[in-house]
Amino acid sequence: MKKILVTGCNGQLGRAINKEYDKNQIEFINTDVQASENVFALDITNVDAVLSFVCERKPDVIINCAAHTAVDLCEQEWDRAYQINAIGPRNLSIAASEINAKLIHVSTDYVFDGNGKKPYTEFDTPNPNSAYGKTKLEGENFVKAFAKKYFILRTAWLYGDGKNFVKTMLRLAENYNKVTVVDDQVGNPTSAVELAKMIRFLEPTENYGVFHATCEGSCSWADLAEETFRLAGKNTVVERVSTEEYCRRNPNQAPRPAYSNLENYMIKLTSNFQMADWKDALKTYITTL
Repeated sequence: MKKILVTGCNGQLGRAINKEYDKNQIEFINTDVQASENVFALDITNVDAVLSFVCERKPDVIINCAAHTAVDLCEQEWDRAYQINAIGPRNLSIAASEINAKLIHVSTDYVFDGNGKKPYTEFDTPNPNSAYGKTKLEGENFVKAFAKKYFILRTAWLYGDGKNFVKTMLRLAENYNKVTVVDDQVGNPTSAVELAKMIRFLEPTENYGVFHATCEGSCSWADLAEETFRLAGKNTVVERVSTEEYCRRNPNQAPRPAYSNLENYMIKLTSNFQMADWKDALKTYITTL
């Protein structure tokens, strides 16, 4: 039976991956920062701990869903962000190579500066402008340097079983008639379920490399909020504001890419796989809440 080690298994993507696979065909080795029922504690920032754990259990595949994703906090906690987002993937890459396992590493649209005018492909040069983006790019570079068989999947605006923008909007709609959302940041809302499907599609292959992995289509955060309210039958009004105005009202914000629309170019070039349209995926998600 194939063995798959998942880091950050209690996060949105980790949970979606566990649900995507048939448990009768896959043995999951689920890990997170803290141990719980059927979950091992694993500190991915400790290379000795990672090597010991991986070499003892010998998974066929390692899927790294662990990350320091609090964008604003990363600005204040550079060392911690670097340990989790860069050193962690490095350690997992070293361990994966040691046992000849495949590594699937999840990255982000924040590796781009957001100054583009057309969707970014895998061949565009990253240029992050936040601590989160910079440390995630270093993680990518470590994977390329140390892993022999790897897939790097850049995703964006993820939502699933856990804390996310869509759930925040629905929670706010319970108490407010109006919410303020930026309308000049454009990206790809992506369902964790859809991303898990792409991971499952790529995992058995040898189609290694960097892939963009987002739902099809793009919108602004304000567009996403309005579509969320429409699908959920809420009458909450979205007050559209610029990023400049939002930051004036909410200071100490880390820089966000204004335009981080990703094109899933490589997966389309190399296969017939396609992720769902963002509106369709969002509708499916909201029906499950």
